[in-house]
Amino acid sequence: MSQPTHLAIDLFGIACDAGASRRGCVMGPDAMRIAGLAQVLADLGHTVTDCGDIEAPAALDGSTPWQSPAHRKAEVLAIADQSSQRAVNALRAAHLPVFIGGDHSLSMGTLSGVAQHCAAIGKPLFVLWVDAHGDFNTPATSETGNIHGMPLALLCDEPDFGPEFSGAWRGSVEPGHVTVFGARSIDRPERQLLEERGVEVIDMRRIDEMGVVALMRDVLAKVEAAQGHLHVSLDVDVIDPAIAPGAGTPVAGGLSFREAHLVMEIIHDSGTMGSLDIVELNPYLDNAGMSARLLVDLAASLFGRQIMPRQSVRMGVEATVRGI
Repeated sequence: MSQPTHLAIDLFGIACDAGASRRGCVMGPDAMRIAGLAQVLADLGHTVTDCGDIEAPAALDGSTPWQSPAHRKAEVLAIADQSSQRAVNALRAAHLPVFIGGDHSLSMGTLSGVAQHCAAIGKPLFVLWVDAHGDFNTPATSETGNIHGMPLALLCDEPDFGPEFSGAWRGSVEPGHVTVFGARSIDRPERQLLEERGVEVIDMRRIDEMGVVALMRDVLAKVEAAQGHLHVSLDVDVIDPAIAPGAGTPVAGGLSFREAHLVMEIIHDSGTMGSLDIVELNPYLDNAGMSARLLVDLAASLFGRQIMPRQSVRMGVEATVRGI
């Protein structure tokens, strides 16, 4: 199975850094627009609609979300409410929603909407969390209290979240259908929860030993067998900071340029992806747009950019084997 050659793609910017440990991700959506994301996808034959930014309403007291944890949480939850509905609406219209951020707390809303849609149509949902971190902390286990380290735990229904994290926008994800890919920085309590809940974690040690091809094909085979919907959540910090410096929480030893592209190309070839987050781009920390351009290039691979058509490559190999 392969991705359709023509897709209706809805782009949503989420200009939020209230869940992060450092300021700057609020500029991520505009940086990716300036790097040409919409045009690159359109050049691949897709119909792209930029739906603008999802933003939290201004606080009535005129304060900014970074003035207190309470304000920051309120902004994250206000955005989650909006982004969940945007995801549902896009999928109902048979469009593929792409959310560009913005810190990873935005996935609380985007993935909730995807989960609600999949539940409504009876389609299994699988999540590929391409990230250096597990993002499976809870308010009880987090050392920092930063919400961008908690979205997977919330979505997998960990019980330590207060009633303010509930509402009509909330959706749920089956932990056994989640794969964290590229991990290399996971807190001890987080590791225990991931193991207990049955979340698959493919860390860099496994990638070093087995390579991305075999591991990705195993992940995607499960989605294909279930005829499921794949949601990809791509965090810039999964890539080695030497080539993607625009990450607020960089960790050395990430995916190489070719490994990252190969992951995207294999996902495209599987034809399983139905929604996407691209998160944690911090232009303030970037080097002359280096990370933004890389993320746009990765999105191009994810949506079908090829060096040579796959069929032509396969035919050439088969001809060589047969001695033609």
